[in-house]
Amino acid sequence: MKAESQRPKGREDAIEALNAAIKATDLAEKVSCIVPVKIAFGSASILLTMIRVCLPFSRQDLLQVHT
Repeated sequence: MKAESQRPKGREDAIEALNAAIKATDLAEKVSCIVPVKIAFGSASILLTMIRVCLPFSRQDLLQVHT
């Protein structure tokens, strides 16, 4: 039987994937010369950053904090 939970590892993988996606959208925004594309990549980067920040505060974690 495993002593450690699989949940944190999955969360770490998700955060790593989000970090990679954020870096990719930032790079795409920098190299693009079309203004609407720059805006789209900038917005995508902001949304991904917000998801990354909110990920640790899932509903189950909030319920565990209150109990």
